[in-house]
Amino acid sequence: MQLQELQVLPLDAAHRADVFWQRVAERAGAWLAEQGASVRDAVLLLPFAQQLAPARRAWVQRSAQWQPRIETTHSLAAALGPNYLAQAQQISFDPAIDALSAAQLLQGQSWAQELRRRDPRAFRLALTRLVEAAHALLRAAYQRAPARREAFWQQARQVLAEVPGPGRLERALAAVALEWAASDGRQAATDALFELRPSAWIQVQAGGPDPLARALLDEAAGQGVPALCLVADVELDEVFAEAPPLGRIEEALCSDFEDLAQCTAACVLQHLAAGRAPLALVAQDRVLVRRVRALLERQQVPMLDETGWTLATTPPAAQLMALLRAAAPQAGLDEWLAWLKSDLARDLRERAGGAALPLLEARCRAKGWRMPQALRADLLAPSSARLWELAGAALAGLREGAPRRSLADWLAALQQALQLLRAEPLLQQHEAGEKVLDALWLSRSPWPDSAHEAALREAQLRYADFVAWIDETLEAQQYVPPAGVEPQLVITPLARAMLRPFGAVVLPGADAQTLGAGGKLPALLSDAQALAIGLPDLQQQREALAYAFAQTLRAPALSLLRCHAIGAEPLAASPLLDRLQLALARGGHAPLAAWRDERPQRALLARPQPRAAARAGGLLPASLSASGLESLRNCPYQFFARALLGLQEQEELEATADKRDYGTWLHAVLHRFHEQRLAAETPEDDGARLQRLALEQQAQQGLAPAEFLPFMASFERFAPRYLAWLAEAEAAGQHYAAGELERSVQPFADAPLQGLVLRGRIDRVDEQGADRVLIDYKTGSLQGLKAKVARPLEDTQLAFYAALMAPELGAEAALQARYLALDDGKGIAEVEHPEVERTVARLLAGVADDLRALHGGAPLPALGEGSSCSYCKMRGLCRRDDWSEAAP
Repeated sequence: MQLQELQVLPLDAAHRADVFWQRVAERAGAWLAEQGASVRDAVLLLPFAQQLAPARRAWVQRSAQWQPRIETTHSLAAALGPNYLAQAQQISFDPAIDALSAAQLLQGQSWAQELRRRDPRAFRLALTRLVEAAHALLRAAYQRAPARREAFWQQARQVLAEVPGPGRLERALAAVALEWAASDGRQAATDALFELRPSAWIQVQAGGPDPLARALLDEAAGQGVPALCLVADVELDEVFAEAPPLGRIEEALCSDFEDLAQCTAACVLQHLAAGRAPLALVAQDRVLVRRVRALLERQQVPMLDETGWTLATTPPAAQLMALLRAAAPQAGLDEWLAWLKSDLARDLRERAGGAALPLLEARCRAKGWRMPQALRADLLAPSSARLWELAGAALAGLREGAPRRSLADWLAALQQALQLLRAEPLLQQHEAGEKVLDALWLSRSPWPDSAHEAALREAQLRYADFVAWIDETLEAQQYVPPAGVEPQLVITPLARAMLRPFGAVVLPGADAQTLGAGGKLPALLSDAQALAIGLPDLQQQREALAYAFAQTLRAPALSLLRCHAIGAEPLAASPLLDRLQLALARGGHAPLAAWRDERPQRALLARPQPRAAARAGGLLPASLSASGLESLRNCPYQFFARALLGLQEQEELEATADKRDYGTWLHAVLHRFHEQRLAAETPEDDGARLQRLALEQQAQQGLAPAEFLPFMASFERFAPRYLAWLAEAEAAGQHYAAGELERSVQPFADAPLQGLVLRGRIDRVDEQGADRVLIDYKTGSLQGLKAKVARPLEDTQLAFYAALMAPELGAEAALQARYLALDDGKGIAEVEHPEVERTVARLLAGVADDLRALHGGAPLPALGEGSSCSYCKMRGLCRRDDWSEAAP
């Protein structure tokens, strides 16, 4: 029988935030006197631990006599005895550990193992949802009296059994979650509260009903123990029906994320300047709050962050994940270099020498190495080779050995790597480093016979699963930075801001997407199922949020900030703000005031950005390549940046193979094929030779078979077509002579061009009688090549290579130049450059004129047009997107 007494604490001037707990002490003290209950033997339960200090101060100020025991349900349970340890296969409420236990539970389920084989990612998602549902169900059971728990489980079974229709997998997972939670068998730490016999129970309700506290009061009332519930909750729609607002309520509309962050920081500073400290900053959007925190730290605002952020986003966690990514079997050189640049590899860098890492990275980019397998230590500087050797030895324990190991073995290998790197002291130097080591069981051992110890010992994981477990563990843990001295600002969630004596409350993100958009249910349960079982449904969660929001109105000042749009899409105000506006209107009060931005304004004069241009009078490049000449014709400013300033964009070392990797690989395969074919002492089938060299070159370049599979499939179609073309060419008297020829010439004898070197690499030269055939391999569009040579004077590449070959031609020899299109679906196609020798003469004359003009001080403007501009790597240098004038 529910006999507890209810009393309402309204939202009026007598119950504002700074005096609220005094009213609680008065009400509770008077009620205890009426009941004749001993004050010192009574228990006063509060919603959150942050409310304990102001409540206790209020009782001390009220009387120097005894005060009740002021606790939360969890703090009181912790004082009564230790928590019960989760045994093997029991729920530990650690999501990462419980996911491993859930995987063990599903080993005997054929439908689950079929899902695991068919779709490993879907299986991991199923585990996550199973654990989420099991946690929700067991927490709900723990909020009931022990004697009522069996009825709760029976009700849950009945609800889940009545679900018709599709969703067989979800129903099976929900059933497993229910039985797993129901079979836990442990007592909850809070069960000791039901055995406690105080002189009276008093509960302060704020933010909606507390099921556990309500169960305690119901049980006590049924046993004749006095029970009082002081309800601080008020209906948001009627909050001002009997009393006016207690302070200024203002709203700020912002244009975008950064404007919202800037205005929030400014609002906080204005409140502090007005003496409204301590101040609450309500944390809803983690990214926004971190930006606001950074802005306020620049202003040296002392603050306490009660929310923190996930441990995975801290520097020690990021460095540890960089190490794990480098140790992965398919890790690319980018992952290795990222790890070697981190603090965890500092000792390696010091042992190898200060310049080892820059030299290693430069050589990898110069050689185009993408995978560690392609790296050749004999081509590295001694210090770089030493660094690479030390790095490989440090990660050997993670990279070598059995592909499937227990979680404990993986953690031991990780700890060994950290010891070899001498990295544990570095991690511990950071505030979050010790917590990272602790969360991953690297600085402590799990309790014997616990769920954690069993999962670490029994779970058999591949490396990818181990890294996923590390990531999930770090994501599930929160890092709360230490508090400053006498914080003026408290960053806290909305629920924990309730009933605390803040001078003002600042709530950013008061929009429909962030505040009041809806609650969250376990993915395996519908809203109707949650309600029928006894879990908080979406409506109850929305009501609890509205109650918590209404409590902010007890503050002397409330600032609500929101964006009015996301990009081009309008963003409405939160439904809670709409209800607040209606409540003000019903009470006959003024609507929300507009926030006044008191930041000083400064007018900035517009500075139009003119078209970039340069002059290089008296300067010439020492050498010129075909691509350099192409850039001079495409855009003079691009030539200035590349050829005269020597700027080059570093190539990415991504592990994923792309069309450029395919082109480099195919050039190398064809060169090795013809060289071996030319020097072969024993016959070998051309098709077999080509296939063998293709695989050898793939391994030499470190191209992963899985990533390169589409290109190998293309090569399978290419090889017979190429051999057919080769046979036809040789039948016509054309034979391979040489390939990958480095050539340079100095065609200009007069100043200022005397000594200028034209240099380049020619893919291939064939002989046809006394003539020479210059061939350039292309893996691009055949139509594009035909369009090029249709205007010979615009095709600089073949003409440039022909100029490099000119000194080697005899008086009787003629030169032909052609592109060889390798990717045409109909076969290998030749695209001839007509009358190339005449084009060479025109090209050299044009180059000479252009370079003399450049040397004489002719301008080098940025053209800002054409496809070459769209893909130009110097686009950021010329500021093409910021020009105030349109391109011609």
